[in-house]
Amino acid sequence: MSNKNFLYPFTGIVGQEKMKEALILNIINPSLGGVLIRGEKGTAKSTLVRGLANLLEEREENRCEFHCDPEKPEKFCELCLEKYKTHKPIETVKGKMKVVNLPISATEDRVVGTLDIEHAIKTGEKKFEKGILAQSNRNILYVDEINLLDDHIVDVLLDSAAMGINSIEREGISFSHPAKFVLVGTMNPEEGDLRPQLLDRFGLVVDVVGERETARRVEVVKRRLEFEKDPEKFVKKYEKKEKELKSRIERSKTILENVKCSDDMYEMAAKISIALNVDGHRADISVIKTAITIAAYEGREDVCKDDMLRAAVLALPHRMRKTPFEDGVLDEAELEKLVENL
Repeated sequence: MSNKNFLYPFTGIVGQEKMKEALILNIINPSLGGVLIRGEKGTAKSTLVRGLANLLEEREENRCEFHCDPEKPEKFCELCLEKYKTHKPIETVKGKMKVVNLPISATEDRVVGTLDIEHAIKTGEKKFEKGILAQSNRNILYVDEINLLDDHIVDVLLDSAAMGINSIEREGISFSHPAKFVLVGTMNPEEGDLRPQLLDRFGLVVDVVGERETARRVEVVKRRLEFEKDPEKFVKKYEKKEKELKSRIERSKTILENVKCSDDMYEMAAKISIALNVDGHRADISVIKTAITIAAYEGREDVCKDDMLRAAVLALPHRMRKTPFEDGVLDEAELEKLVENL
């Protein structure tokens, strides 16, 4: 039986808990700023991201090219906004958050889209040929081997992810559309790194390695072969777990806006960043936002010390300079001691 119609279930992956957590947190709270997954080949990076698609619930969206959120007119595309302002009916449909792939060979035009200048001059109307950023609005944009992508294109992606808008200007004619997405990049550090300025723009970073324990490695191989032999049966086996995780994610989204973070926790974020010799304030903001999302994921409305520790592990390794730990390596035991003493 061909397995092309079946995705390997997210909950069927052995281990890689930090990578799973970082991806789930970005689904609960897309404003976290995406996640960069660094690791050697064959560590299930791509499999996990593809499996993520099964955990995404249906949602209401406008019937337009950018699948605008009917609840957020302030983020409508030009067409939906025009209808909204003139009180014309806006048709909605059931849709689903998707994983959109960006190939590393993509040109800037393919990413941002193009404006037909000739059409605009002749008719006075803007004609926009949408690119990958348009497809990505309210979706997950997945870039495998992001470190091999042209730096300029990575800049464009990170700007759009931060601003939630893609703007194109050609020959004095401009066009903007919503482009709010969760950016997920994967890379093998052996093939080159990202510039520090680009690294810092990712909300979370996870370093993954293959399983080093015999029993777990055996389990990885067994499950993979079981999936290849009968994908339908294998997917069915994890149906219940997938459903439970999907429900937990949806619950977390509703809790998120009620989560409170005390001044003590804000102070803790600042002290952790100072102790780790972290540049700028983006790190502190990331730690707080991530801790709030972790609390929601755990079903709580108050951020606790443990949330801060888990958040720091995901939000700080790529933002560290040297002392007190090794350059770019976060010693979790040391971090735990530091948090306990705050």
